[in-house]
Amino acid sequence: MPEPTKNTLRLGLPKGSLQEPTLDLFKRAGFNVIVNSRSYRPSVDDKELEIRLLRAQEIARYVDHGFLDCGITGRDWVAENEAIVEVICDLRYSKATSLPTRWVLVVPEDSPIKSVKDLQGKRIATEAIGLTKKYLAKHGVTAEVEFSWGATEVKVPELVDAIVDITETGSSLRANKLRIVDTLMESYPQFVSSKAASTDPWKGEKMQRLALLLNGALEARYKVGLKMNLPEHKLESLLHELPSLRRPTISQLAGGGWLSVETIIDESVVREIIPQLKALGAEGIIEYPLNKVVH
Repeated sequence: MPEPTKNTLRLGLPKGSLQEPTLDLFKRAGFNVIVNSRSYRPSVDDKELEIRLLRAQEIARYVDHGFLDCGITGRDWVAENEAIVEVICDLRYSKATSLPTRWVLVVPEDSPIKSVKDLQGKRIATEAIGLTKKYLAKHGVTAEVEFSWGATEVKVPELVDAIVDITETGSSLRANKLRIVDTLMESYPQFVSSKAASTDPWKGEKMQRLALLLNGALEARYKVGLKMNLPEHKLESLLHELPSLRRPTISQLAGGGWLSVETIIDESVVREIIPQLKALGAEGIIEYPLNKVVH
């Protein structure tokens, strides 16, 4: 008898600027993805996943057409491709920070262009042709929009009057003496699926489990676990003076008179809190990293 068909989820992951943060996210979610520089088919320690490494610009289209069951790509590229996909969840991470990326209208610092209305009859370079044309149409502006194959920032003012480019912090634009006139769209990565995959019971459940683990890994990014022993009579003082210790787990230690207190806290406040904990009588204070926080 032939072996039964193996359940497999075809998943597209973005290469380029989002590749490393995405692979790191999967690692913290419990999936080890190994990329061969000469292949677009990474290996993964989950036999139910088949991963393809593709440009983020293409993933939504391949999901829409059914070549992939699901994928991670920017909300912007879903809109740019006018892809018909199901959004499983937003994934709030970017290339360098947790801020969303932005598509912005940009001109040289000394340009007379102050608003979108000043673009009438002008020339604009961008990789997001569709987004830019919709933006201009929304404002009743007619301008020439040309596709940029890269290095968009260097094209103003010699080659074009303005550009529509993607930025996370704006630092590169400022370094090139460019000024942001307006924001067209903010975008985070999204975990999206095809219509067919979303209605398949096995694939639907597999994608929901994957979304749960990825969001758990994102939730844990800037948090740590904190554990300590505390004299029982100091507990109320600790909770009153340190409200950031929300809903701690408290258990009685053998011998009486002491408690074990454990909580999850923002990593940014730990350096302030540990000396305060010590002053309140806490002992055996342990800080430990987290991979996932699932609510």
